[in-house]
Amino acid sequence: WMGYLPDQKEPVKPIAGLEMEEEISAGTDGSFGKHRLFSCPPKKAFFVPLYKCRKDKRFVDNARRNSGVSNNFGSMETPDVLGNISPPVSLDVKQIEQEVCGKQKGIQGHHNSCYLDATLLAMFYFTTVFDGILYRPKRMDDLREYDEVKQVIKEGIVNPLRKHNYVRADKVMKLRHLLDKLGNIPGMMSEEKDPEEFLNLLLNQITKADPFLHIRSDNGGGTQHSFLYQLIMEKDERLVLPTTQQLFELSFLQMKVKLEERPPCLILQMPRFGKDYKMYRRIVPSLELDITDVLQNAPRECIICGDLAVFECKECYNQHGAGLNTIAFCEGCKDMSHKHKVRINHKWEAITVPQEYKAIHNEQRTIQQQNPTIPREKMELFAVVCIQTSHYVSFVKCGKGKDAQWIFFDSMADRMGEQSGYNIPEIKLCPDLSKWLSDDYQEEIMRRTDDKELPEHIRRLLCDAYMCMYQSPEVSMVR
Repeated sequence: WMGYLPDQKEPVKPIAGLEMEEEISAGTDGSFGKHRLFSCPPKKAFFVPLYKCRKDKRFVDNARRNSGVSNNFGSMETPDVLGNISPPVSLDVKQIEQEVCGKQKGIQGHHNSCYLDATLLAMFYFTTVFDGILYRPKRMDDLREYDEVKQVIKEGIVNPLRKHNYVRADKVMKLRHLLDKLGNIPGMMSEEKDPEEFLNLLLNQITKADPFLHIRSDNGGGTQHSFLYQLIMEKDERLVLPTTQQLFELSFLQMKVKLEERPPCLILQMPRFGKDYKMYRRIVPSLELDITDVLQNAPRECIICGDLAVFECKECYNQHGAGLNTIAFCEGCKDMSHKHKVRINHKWEAITVPQEYKAIHNEQRTIQQQNPTIPREKMELFAVVCIQTSHYVSFVKCGKGKDAQWIFFDSMADRMGEQSGYNIPEIKLCPDLSKWLSDDYQEEIMRRTDDKELPEHIRRLLCDAYMCMYQSPEVSMVR
């Protein structure tokens, strides 16, 4: 609304009535005093002198627009970058704010590409775990266009992103064209898709990467090979604010499966179906994912005495505490625990431990005169892809280690022009993200029962998480 306020005192000046994107304490529903000037939701109307406003350059008439705009992607070109470009490393907060963050940063979105943009930035900006697909030489069984796909990803997207912190949408359109041409998923040029469709198409069909996950069924159903793991489970109503660690363990327990080996990369799809149904209102992405207790041949610790475990009892889940680590026992503690009337009819299974590890463990115990520490196998969270009303964004870690900063990326955060305009991507620093995901903040999150009470980025991370990506600290890239 623009005009003059009723009963306005001299000097009379034009006023603008604005509808804000978020509620504000001084906001109204479009009323000023006793007068209704326009209508909007409560606490969103705000009145300011017109001279404090300026015209939005995004909606300036086409005739006045910068003549340098080309192909509706903007005038800021991103030429291909040849060679091998490593991810940015050891960036402090000031460097991230100056070099990485801001508008026209990240990957520019175009025609429903947000699922692709958010996933590509998570895969390649600050980690090398997926770089293996950029370097593998062409094989006899590869597609004829294999080298072209590899070049478009590496020189057109990954290298410019790592070197110049920006990729224009036309480079991603080249990849979409190849995916549409070579894959079996129609509509890759313009339709909405999901990240897992893109990942399976790129990794499985086109680049033929080795599967990250080798999942063996406890029921003798053989081994499944895949790139992602969908968290499937019956809902546990006791989990008010579940973590990905809890859901990961619960899913493996209920599905009766194990990992045959430690994966270099672990991509978890949250227990949600479609764009609307979510099993849990909020999920906390664990900063570290302990996979020890789902590895088939990993040494494990007895929950009671701390010695090397040789049995596990799935029926003991949640009886000696929370977590899968509580179902592992040495032989003596297994016998003692299962004399209890509650557990006497439980069925346990032997844990396969390599003989060479048993020998080393026993030797160390003899030397130290106590049970030696059994190492845990852990993976590090490096990205979370989120969805809200069909729009994908991502949270990405700027490097490795507990002190690395996190950023938030939206490939369509803003727009220049209307139908014939183009999207403006944006990256923002999230300095407190690790703090909110730590165990210390669980009570604080639960205290804020209304999602609106959470900081905006934390709310999106907890409520909209779609896919969490973990990497092994020791593995630099997949095969």
